Amino acid sequence: MSFKLFYYIKRFGYNFLPTPYFKNRYKQLKQYEQDCDKNELNQRLAYYFKIKNNFPVPSEAIQVQHFKKTRGTDYYLDLKEFLHYFNADTRFAYRFGDDTSVNPYPTLLKARPILGDNANSVLFKLNKRRHFYFVNDKTPFSKKKNKLVWRGGAYQPVRKDFVRQFWNHPLCNVGQTNKPKTEDPWQKDFLSIKEQLQYKFIFSPEGNDVATSLKWIMSSNSLCLMPPPTCETWFMEGTLIPGTHYVQVKRDFSDLEEKMDYYTKNTAEAEQIIQNAQQYVRRFQNPLLEDLLCLKVLERYALMSHQNEALKFNF
Repeated sequence: MSFKLFYYIKRFGYNFLPTPYFKNRYKQLKQYEQDCDKNELNQRLAYYFKIKNNFPVPSEAIQVQHFKKTRGTDYYLDLKEFLHYFNADTRFAYRFGDDTSVNPYPTLLKARPILGDNANSVLFKLNKRRHFYFVNDKTPFSKKKNKLVWRGGAYQPVRKDFVRQFWNHPLCNVGQTNKPKTEDPWQKDFLSIKEQLQYKFIFSPEGNDVATSLKWIMSSNSLCLMPPPTCETWFMEGTLIPGTHYVQVKRDFSDLEEKMDYYTKNTAEAEQIIQNAQQYVRRFQNPLLEDLLCLKVLERYALMSHQNEALKFNF
């Protein structure tokens, strides 16, 4: 049985667990809330849920009892996991997929634009199997290849421009892995994460929203290079500081070689950024805190939309 198949069997099976299981899990999360780092909890909750005033339940909101899989199995499972704690008539508005536009009403979604009035876009931890993957990298920065690597689908302008500029650069191993394959010289073979971790520098350009690779790169001993992010997710990309958590390059990549040369010569500074990135990643590696925050986002949505009897359990 493949890992992916086992994963989905396990996740779908979770939906058939008896009510006492979720009651006990709810109690466990609420007990943890008493002892956790309140500053971390409150700061992150305020970041995900920016709405300050109460609001009516949107007409587009769906009752828990009518929540069904429409598109995106992972999206469905990630939200369904926490709907078990709410009564059947509780309603939430949500949108699955990579669309980052801001709805005129409060909506649960994966990603939103960093700039502008984005309060109606309530961040939830969606598609987490794909996006929240971390690595245990044993190879120190100094022992890695003195090159930059990138592989991925180049369908958006920023990725197309990048791969066309650097696919044959002597200091880069860069190529697109578009499907179906193209006849372009920059169409190259897939590289595993393990293979990419052999390089000192890993590029992380945004795609339809955030780069899927960002989390595992920042958990590694390689240095993350990217243009300033325009979208943010549960990972709070809008709080990342260039020169502290990653190396920022210009949107036209004109300073890419300069940045690589600098951090090749200034290894201590590169390693400090890597340490900072790993410390940032650790904020998202506590399963109890992650689950508690997911629950708290939904609790706050229900409370601020005047659904005062939304929770199925008490503590």
